Amino acid sequence: MTVFHALFLGIVQGLTEFLPVSSSGHLVLFQRLFNLDLGGADVFFDLLLHLGTLLSVCIAMRRDVFALLRAPRKPVYLFIASVPAAAAGILLGELADRTFSSGSFLFIGFAATAALLTAAQISSARAKAGLPIRARHAAVMGVAQAVAIFPGVSRSGATVAAGLLSGADREESTRFSFLMSIPVIAGGFVIELYKLVTGGTFAVAAASSQNFGLCIAVSVAAAALSGLVAVNIMLRCALKARYTPFIIYLCLLACVCAGLHFYGAL
Repeated sequence: MTVFHALFLGIVQGLTEFLPVSSSGHLVLFQRLFNLDLGGADVFFDLLLHLGTLLSVCIAMRRDVFALLRAPRKPVYLFIASVPAAAAGILLGELADRTFSSGSFLFIGFAATAALLTAAQISSARAKAGLPIRARHAAVMGVAQAVAIFPGVSRSGATVAAGLLSGADREESTRFSFLMSIPVIAGGFVIELYKLVTGGTFAVAAASSQNFGLCIAVSVAAAALSGLVAVNIMLRCALKARYTPFIIYLCLLACVCAGLHFYGAL
């Protein structure tokens, strides 16, 4: 990995984490196209980039985070939404890691995200007004977040779509989706860091690049800055629930990935 690769992947991660197009799917795609070898620490590098976006969402949503601490029910809703992802990580973690490493069926995740956004946009257009986030909305969004453990399925896209399809308010669904990312990213990082350090994979990854530390710093900073941009874009889109550009992009990307897969390039 070069510093250019790190910068590029950091920008990609920051933009695609909060835009409904799957950050993990894009990282898998570009790592394959660049033919990057991280010594088996692909998942760890992905989690480090997620730390950059964690920083950006904490900054952009700082008022919501402080309000969450004062709200009597919102922390409970956040816990409900986090349980499915935690269960999926424990039960399906190894399967998701293998899927992440191969990227063979990446096009399925992109296509599924496009279908979810299409359904959510149609549903939101027909609904007069959404409801404030409640326990049932949080549960549905939590299940969607668990499904997004697989590359190609957008976490933000799946959770926002689940919120809209369950009848929640557009902007509240988006803001709650951002809040949901905080415990999942933080928890996932701690678990994967422990696994990689105890397994010796981190040392192998560090030795595979002469500029490993610099690459990490550049990529995390790029992810944090571009993540701030993506959060603001997504909040604006939430006001009208218009996701057509993202749906078109995901459909085209799914077709490209399907072609690359069947030709053996992915």
